[in-house]
Amino acid sequence: MKSLLATLTLTTALTLPCLAAARPVTLTTSLNNYGGDGAYLALYVTDASGDYVGSLWMAGGKSKYYKHLSDWNRATRGDATQVNGITGASVGAGRTLEITLDLADALFDAGFTLHIDAAVEDMRDSPNEVSVPLTTEGAGMPMKGRRYVASFAYDM
Repeated sequence: MKSLLATLTLTTALTLPCLAAARPVTLTTSLNNYGGDGAYLALYVTDASGDYVGSLWMAGGKSKYYKHLSDWNRATRGDATQVNGITGASVGAGRTLEITLDLADALFDAGFTLHIDAAVEDMRDSPNEVSVPLTTEGAGMPMKGRRYVASFAYDM
């Protein structure tokens, strides 16, 4: 029940700005073949001021490793409940994570930014691996990450 409540709270936070309609958005993150263990990825949104709005997805289920997703961890003040109900397995080197979520139309073209933090065991952490403004014009345009992400794109 707690996971359901957390998921509903997050969904409400990301789909109700200005009581806007939501649309399905597919987030596709392809990783480089970096030769290490699976990557933990935190996908989250900040507003135009850089303030944390909410988490969209956490790839990797062991909360003891979340501290390595340092920008996300700082934004959430280490609150692992931010991802209750929105977690999946870590993503292996050379693999692709594809998720579809309903995001509020009001998040697009309004100064919101989607971030991805990445961490791999026994390798360097990569805070702010990807940072992309949420715009309708940017949909479908792949972006390269800094270390582990070969490409990231969102499609509506």
